[in-house]
Parts: sequence; structure tokens; C-alpha cells
Amino acid sequence: MFDRTTEAGGRAEKRLGEEEIAWLTTVRADGQPQSVPVWFLWDGETFLIYSQEGRQKLRNISHNARVDLNLNSNAHGGDVVRAEGMAEILADAPPATEIPEYLEKYRGAIARIGYDPEGFARAFSVALRITPARWQVW
Repeated sequence: MFDRTTEAGGRAEKRLGEEEIAWLTTVRADGQPQSVPVWFLWDGETFLIYSQEGRQKLRNISHNARVDLNLNSNAHGGDVVRAEGMAEILADAPPATEIPEYLEKYRGAIARIGYDPEGFARAFSVALRITPARWQVW
């Protein structure tokens, strides 16, 4: 875990709670990295992400669970938050509608993409948990 008592660590912790988008990088079976924007919920230890079934990132994770998750930097290349870790597809995870913090964070965004919460939970029914093993924060 990064040091939350430093200035950079404090900023990182705040951003992990507030940012809407992170970039998830997985690796295809042929070795090609693939980065995609994802919505996420940080609980202080792990990231929760919901995906549509059949997506490339899920196939990638089934072959190689090592992933990278990054927040956007600031305009000058600073304020970096990057986590390397392991992803797992959660077979028995509750739907997004049963995670109040997730709904609170993304209710407006869910509506902007044309879903109500129940429709979103049906469409984005595959839950991922990412457990960070190494951080870079500055």
C-alpha cells in the first residue's frame, strides 16, 4: 500500500474515492496489452469493477490475472496513481444495484449512458476484484 500520510499519498487516496474513470490494462493471449477505461469502486484495499459479459478484458484476465490500473495524471504528468495487481472474476458477487456506494458514485453516469440501475446491473453483470500488490504514487 502507498503511504497515505504523505502529500502525494493523501492526494492519491482522495482521488481513488472521487475519480470516475480508471484505465485497466490487461494482456491478450498473444501478448498485446489492452487498456480500457472502467468505472471502479475503491474500498481501501481492492477495486470493484463491473463488466459486460464476453468482453476482451475478461478473456484476457482468464488467461493472465496480472493487471495494471491507472488514474489519469494531471496536465503536467504529475499526480500519478498507478496500481499493479491481480484481478479475479467474481462468480458470486452481488449485482451493482446491491452496492450502495457504487450506485451513489455512478447513478448519474448510469443514466447518461441510457440505463436505469437495474438495467445497468443486468447489462454489466460480471464483477471483477483487483487486489493491488504494488503502487506508484507521485
